[in-house]
Amino acid sequence: MRVGVDVGGTFTDVVLVEDGHGVVASLKIASTPRAPENAVRDALQEAVSDPATVQWIGHATTIATNALLGQIGLELPRVALVTTEGFRDLVEIGRQNRPRVYDLFVERPKALVARDDRFTVRERVDFRGDVLTPLDEASVDSACEAIAERSIGAVAVCLLHSYANDAHERIVAERIRERCGASVVASAEANPEYREYERFSTALVSAALSPIVGRYLERLEREIRTLGIASPLYVMRSDGGMSDVHTSASRPASIVESGPAGGVIAAADLARAHGVRYALSFDMGGTTAKACSIIDGTPEIVTEYEAAGAAQSGRAMKGSGYPVRYPFVDLSEVSAGGGTIAWVDEARSLRVGPLSAGADPGPACYGRSERATVTDANVVLGRLPQRHLLGGAFPIDAARSREAIARLATEIGLGVEATAEGIVRIVDAQMAKTLRIVTIERGFDPRDFTIVAFGGNGSLHACALARELGIDRVLVPVHPGVFSAYGLLVADVSAAHVRPVLRTTRDVTHAELEAVFDALEEEGRASLRRQAAPEAALQVTRRYDARYRGQSFELTIEHDESLAAIERRFHDAHRRRYGYAAEDEAIELVNARSTVRATRQAMQAVAPKATSEAAASRRVFMDGEFVDVPVRARGALAAGSVLCGPAILEQYDCTTYVDRDWTARMLDDGTISMERGR
Repeated sequence: MRVGVDVGGTFTDVVLVEDGHGVVASLKIASTPRAPENAVRDALQEAVSDPATVQWIGHATTIATNALLGQIGLELPRVALVTTEGFRDLVEIGRQNRPRVYDLFVERPKALVARDDRFTVRERVDFRGDVLTPLDEASVDSACEAIAERSIGAVAVCLLHSYANDAHERIVAERIRERCGASVVASAEANPEYREYERFSTALVSAALSPIVGRYLERLEREIRTLGIASPLYVMRSDGGMSDVHTSASRPASIVESGPAGGVIAAADLARAHGVRYALSFDMGGTTAKACSIIDGTPEIVTEYEAAGAAQSGRAMKGSGYPVRYPFVDLSEVSAGGGTIAWVDEARSLRVGPLSAGADPGPACYGRSERATVTDANVVLGRLPQRHLLGGAFPIDAARSREAIARLATEIGLGVEATAEGIVRIVDAQMAKTLRIVTIERGFDPRDFTIVAFGGNGSLHACALARELGIDRVLVPVHPGVFSAYGLLVADVSAAHVRPVLRTTRDVTHAELEAVFDALEEEGRASLRRQAAPEAALQVTRRYDARYRGQSFELTIEHDESLAAIERRFHDAHRRRYGYAAEDEAIELVNARSTVRATRQAMQAVAPKATSEAAASRRVFMDGEFVDVPVRARGALAAGSVLCGPAILEQYDCTTYVDRDWTARMLDDGTISMERGR
């Protein structure tokens, strides 16, 4: 038995998979934000009948993001910075990026380290790695004494140009560990790339998160062991790979986007299984909606993001968060989930988000809130069940939803149903922006894509989004509401490493590049051996961050068999992204990236057996009027069944809404394929 546990903002999801039998059990329970491990323990206790059968546990968590956002109970610790003399303010000066260019009163994110806790040492290394000023031992001793006096437990050591030569940085880090007993993160270990500010920021984020993530993973592992489960625990990284619990604790910046990555990996697996070349992962949960483009079964990956940044049009605005340089799936995210709160502004206009009701108090229909949410709007419209969710396990109060929507309707002068329909249309428009970001803004035509819709609300809104973008097909997996947890079970255990190159294709040989990758891959294999990766079959990917010489941004391309082929790859990538290629310009290879994966055995797709259940109907408000819409239990549909919209398919973890002019077909593996047209 393999188990996947995904802790979300509203629900904690568990999926149990037995080899050869597909998903054998799934469960959703309310998350416990202040102590996430409690919900994991309770969910496992309820879902796992025999702990001895569990051979592997995959986990996705949002604790790193929540800590950076300042969630109560996850306050960041006091952090110290040790850097090269003259550069103590670099982490606060940062870049010229501003989240709002014309705002004279814009506030930058709070510094992770106070100025009084920044210490300097006398040394200097140039960008080639040559030592200009030897390390001054007295300045190191002085920094150690100051850190010890202040009892600071987390330290980031960030010396200038340590990506080229980290000898001084290693000495300083080791001295602090010995004399202060602190948790130390060296920037060259956290991120061995050039650009000092981003490298320093990555190291500081790692240092600040290290105590929080470490303690959480310790508590989580302890709770799992108390249940009698002895299997290894792996954690989803931001790039869609898995690391064991100890590696994840030592590199906390790598799991900042742990939660959303699981769903993308599951969507990529489904796209490969159905031969879909261009797929859009669309995950709408209780708090946010997320999208990612998947090409030929591989998610798009970027190498830098703003952790805890303020979102605008689905992406964190530059300068609004903390730069973290680590590969992660290229997600576009917006605060648009089932719990997103609807409200009326000063101009008496209807607004939706960004605040969410979360798991507590939740939507009005949960019985603990008076505020209307997207879920309440869907209840009023008749798209969701009127008495309970989760197959009867979660009672709801439809009357409270109507009362909450009615208060908004009175303020804006519309009917209750028209207001609910307006809430849904607004949130659909917001989510459509996120889909455009990962398609049109990446140089892709969305009409070539198929949406893979999941999350507790994904398939409820998928048809409307597909129509908005001109997409003709939507795939809904067998267990959409717990699909991100399922993704933890099909992801590979992997190790990602990077090394700066900073040479053009005109002054480097292909043999020199091969030697760089050979060294990186040996590091990856050694890492997997330490993690006791469960599979022997290894796959290796080789990529570059490349640019035209003189540019200040890079594109990631694949390694190839010759320098000429590498150049062609970059020209093609630049032309696709920006519309042109300067083929006479020199191409600079900035970084070499290697990922070694211990590939998992393909999981056999097993469709659930169809069950007999009487058909029903429900009045659904659509396009200004109520219409009787058939409601079917998804489990009652056998392979090959066809259902014409409008129609509703209900199951334990999700409700699927088949819109007008759409046809839903049950495929052999239990996936629903919804296509526009009859």
